[in-house]
Amino acid sequence: MRTMTAARITALAAAALLIGCSSTDDAGRGGTAPGAAGKTVKVSLAPTQGRSVHGELTLASAGTGVRITGKVDGLTPGSEHGFHIHEKGDCSAPDASSAGGHFNPASTPHGNPDGGAHHAGDIRNLVADGGGVANVDVIVEGVSIGGQNDVLGRAVVVHEAPDDYTSQPAGNSGTRIACGVIPASG
Repeated sequence: MRTMTAARITALAAAALLIGCSSTDDAGRGGTAPGAAGKTVKVSLAPTQGRSVHGELTLASAGTGVRITGKVDGLTPGSEHGFHIHEKGDCSAPDASSAGGHFNPASTPHGNPDGGAHHAGDIRNLVADGGGVANVDVIVEGVSIGGQNDVLGRAVVVHEAPDDYTSQPAGNSGTRIACGVIPASG
């Protein structure tokens, strides 16, 4: 029987460590959806007619969901706004009504994404700072970039008022003030 050298044992241990880490996403949470590892897309939010709200977002695969990061600018300082993924990737209507309703593949009632039944596209409200900028860093659980509950080809919408998380079908968050299409390919 052959004896392994220390260098060989070290190399095998390093290889095993690398293999064990291969399913970990950027944030170290692990368990990225099959086929979704490392996928990111950029979304440019444009104002709806008569508005000035705009922003840049990055959507990235993150464990059992999609992490949305970026900035939304042109908001009223200190204001709170509904923020959702909508079913259609179409922001062509002046009021963004062409984006349809909230992304809701399971036909569940609208609700709070922090607990209980809710649409897949329901996200926590945005809060603007004193300069009218909302810094976004949220994980939307249960959706993906590619795969089940795919967000590609849909839209991200910012609303004028905060989502109350109870009113049906959309949380009484009011007029759509910015909309951006999530590209159909990641």
